[in-house]
Amino acid sequence: MAELIYGAEGDPVHMPEHLLAHVKIVVATKLRRNESFMLTWRHPDGSGRSSVWLQPAIPLRFVFDSPEEPAIDHALLARLATAASSNGGLILDLEELHLLEATDDGAPPQGRARSELSRPAA
Repeated sequence: MAELIYGAEGDPVHMPEHLLAHVKIVVATKLRRNESFMLTWRHPDGSGRSSVWLQPAIPLRFVFDSPEEPAIDHALLARLATAASSNGGLILDLEELHLLEATDDGAPPQGRARSELSRPAA
């Protein structure tokens, strides 16, 4: 499990390492271009959802348990990048991703990211 920590006093957002490795690439690319965007996730315990406006001036940390970089799934990376550039922002379904990780047979989880405008909610 990995953590995304946004802001000096932000609570960590826990997600599979494979997903965070991809999110890190998308976030770094957007912020390097000085492009702010919305990141939203549903709480895995079903208690609600959170959104943060990602912008370069706020401290951001990516924490991984594994010292090894996971393989990059270019299709997942493209979906995340497209969603991050949409009006709805990058929306992560962490509950679904935790289930995928729990039932995984050794292959990396194929997390889902979607734009609220381009795909209807399930």
